[in-house]
Amino acid sequence: MKNMNQLMKQAKKMQEDLMKAQAALGEKTVEGTAGGGAVTVVVTGHKLVKSVTIKPEVVDPEDVEMLQDLVLAAVNDAMKKADEMSQKEMGHLTKGLNFPF
Repeated sequence: MKNMNQLMKQAKKMQEDLMKAQAALGEKTVEGTAGGGAVTVVVTGHKLVKSVTIKPEVVDPEDVEMLQDLVLAAVNDAMKKADEMSQKEMGHLTKGLNFPF
């Protein structure tokens, strides 16, 4: 029984640590860019887009598709960085258990 109680305490602590780390991820941000910084997207560790910045010189009414492509590329870059940050922050807690975050 002593081992079972110890195991339960460890599981509870791990759950608490995971919850704290997950909450902290929501406070952290990463930046994705495209077009050499013409478009910048800021995303939280919870993958919420916080801001999109577009430099005026990249806005061409004759080429809306290029702007759409730049925004898409910047969002995808930011999301990839958010995934990497999540894996880095949470990985030490899960020790290879491969939980989706």
